[in-house]
Amino acid sequence: MQQPTRGLTVRHDRKPTTGTLATDTREATSSVAAKAGADATEAIEEHQHGAADAPAAPDASVAQDPAVVPDAPAAPDAVAAVTGAGPAAQRGKTVHGEAANAGHRVLAPDDAEVEAYLETALNAPSPQRAAGDRPATTDHGTVVVLDFGSQFAQLIARRVRELNVYSELLPHDTPLAEIERRGATAIILSGGPMSVYDVGAPKPDPAIWSGRLPVLGICYGAQLMALELGGDVLPAAKREYGPATVSITADDPLFAGIDREQPVWMSHGDSITRLPAGFHSTAHSGSSPFAGLVDRARNLYGIQFHPEVAHTPRGRDVLRNFVVGIAGSDATWTPANFIESTVAEIRERVDAHARAVASDGKVICALSGGVDSAVAAALVHRAVGDRLTCIYVDHGLMRRKESELLRATFEQHLGMRLVMVDARERFLARLAGVIDPEGKRKIIGDEFIRVFEEEATKLGQIDFLTQGTLYPDVIESATSETKAAQKIKTHHNVGGLPADLRFKLIEPLRYLFKDEVRLVGSELGLPDAMVQRQPFPGPGLAIRIIGEVTAERLDTLRDADWIVIDEIKAAGLYRSVWQSFAILTPVRSVGVMGDGRTYANVVAIRAVTSEDGMTADWAKLPYDVLGKISSRIVNEVPGVNRVVYDISSKPPATIEWE
Repeated sequence: MQQPTRGLTVRHDRKPTTGTLATDTREATSSVAAKAGADATEAIEEHQHGAADAPAAPDASVAQDPAVVPDAPAAPDAVAAVTGAGPAAQRGKTVHGEAANAGHRVLAPDDAEVEAYLETALNAPSPQRAAGDRPATTDHGTVVVLDFGSQFAQLIARRVRELNVYSELLPHDTPLAEIERRGATAIILSGGPMSVYDVGAPKPDPAIWSGRLPVLGICYGAQLMALELGGDVLPAAKREYGPATVSITADDPLFAGIDREQPVWMSHGDSITRLPAGFHSTAHSGSSPFAGLVDRARNLYGIQFHPEVAHTPRGRDVLRNFVVGIAGSDATWTPANFIESTVAEIRERVDAHARAVASDGKVICALSGGVDSAVAAALVHRAVGDRLTCIYVDHGLMRRKESELLRATFEQHLGMRLVMVDARERFLARLAGVIDPEGKRKIIGDEFIRVFEEEATKLGQIDFLTQGTLYPDVIESATSETKAAQKIKTHHNVGGLPADLRFKLIEPLRYLFKDEVRLVGSELGLPDAMVQRQPFPGPGLAIRIIGEVTAERLDTLRDADWIVIDEIKAAGLYRSVWQSFAILTPVRSVGVMGDGRTYANVVAIRAVTSEDGMTADWAKLPYDVLGKISSRIVNEVPGVNRVVYDISSKPPATIEWE
């Protein structure tokens, strides 16, 4: 296998680059697009600026690091449970306590509802993944991150993958034998919200201290290492939350190439006060006498600070020193390698099934317009060709020209078999008079399944359904139910297809984080406008219209939303924000235009920065950009005379208004 040239790297601010990755993904990510796809994008977005691909302005509001976000649960987008019949297996409850049916969580905001509707309505079985299920490209080493409840646990795994090394997140008590069976080359212990001396504090398998694998403890993980092996951990006389300076006091391969004085991010109220036998100190801070510790004989390393967050500038180098330098992991986790192995796996699986049941091995995929379903479809198409049929249900709730972009990309330029269903009138008829947000979602999901059923039955025997499951979904499926899972489950029970219409699932993205999906999409040749598309909710503009959804109100919102995106791109800020969009409020206000008074609609603008959509901060857009957006909307969109800007964070607010 060739040495990789580009890594599967997590993007934070969506600034583009070409060639190899920059050394820090806060500065660059891949934005490669196929010429054909780019041509389609250019033709379709003729009035929108190409500045979407330009570097963000210096004052652009970048994604807020999770280190500055309180550890609070994400508020659900919808709070009313959807009732209805579901699969026999009941897993968890909705936020109101009713039983909820879910095979697993779907995090991606743009594809969440579509995938959830399909999984439930098709009565597809929950994926049965083998315990050793992992990509073929990880034969040369996996870094296992043991999760002790930290809000940064997934971020640690993502940071390791930025080094082109595959990592996976496992429960804190995973046995060492299982970790070794997965081919691990190293173990990282995450932080956690508890004190290590608390009754019931989570602890790992004691065998991990044996020295058979290198271990790095971070914050709680370092304190746990010290306490479990005979040291002392006590409440700190002076707690450390936020920026701090660490002094490196000893030569240690963990700090190779790093200056002795380092700015770092701390988040702890306890400190190690006595080291276990065999350990020595490698660093200290003003409040932590043992901010770094090591027992080289057993390959055990600990640090009190958080190397995974942006506020520790050399944290990436610390992780590289451990993962590559100490553990010797190979950097083979790249988009090209992933595509090669995944395509081969899908082709082998579909062909084997077709031979076994004497079928054609047909596959369907529901395209939502989101990046997850698009990349999943592109991977499967590369594997099985025309045996894949993509179905796109145009519910009339998309943004301007998005349906046209989808057709141009998948049908005309990628040569996929695409069924586009114009169901706009059907959806509007069912949404007439409905103002309740959950009612809208339920109707859209139910009608989607009805339309999908009609189209799917025309295709004959179908063997597989392609689903855009991401790695966070797989993590969630193996752990206890969370509030994030409950959020999705309010959308699950939507009824639908007969129980005997069952498909096997193909989940080509099940190993990937969201931004890794984008890089794979670029490598596959999908147009940049689709791959770098901001998350968009499954119900579309229906939940960005507060109140009843009508054709007239949809036109108003589309025009306003187009201007928001146009100006955000023109300012070079599109990839600096997680989402940016317009909301049509139910409020009307008095205004003055020319010599007359008006009484017209109020449009709200929402732009947020975020790591993963679970928490978010409002984007500090430059005043001149906000001014241009407001001026253009009021002057170019009929029936609007006032524009307001939403400055709420999540939590307590949600990103979407409904």
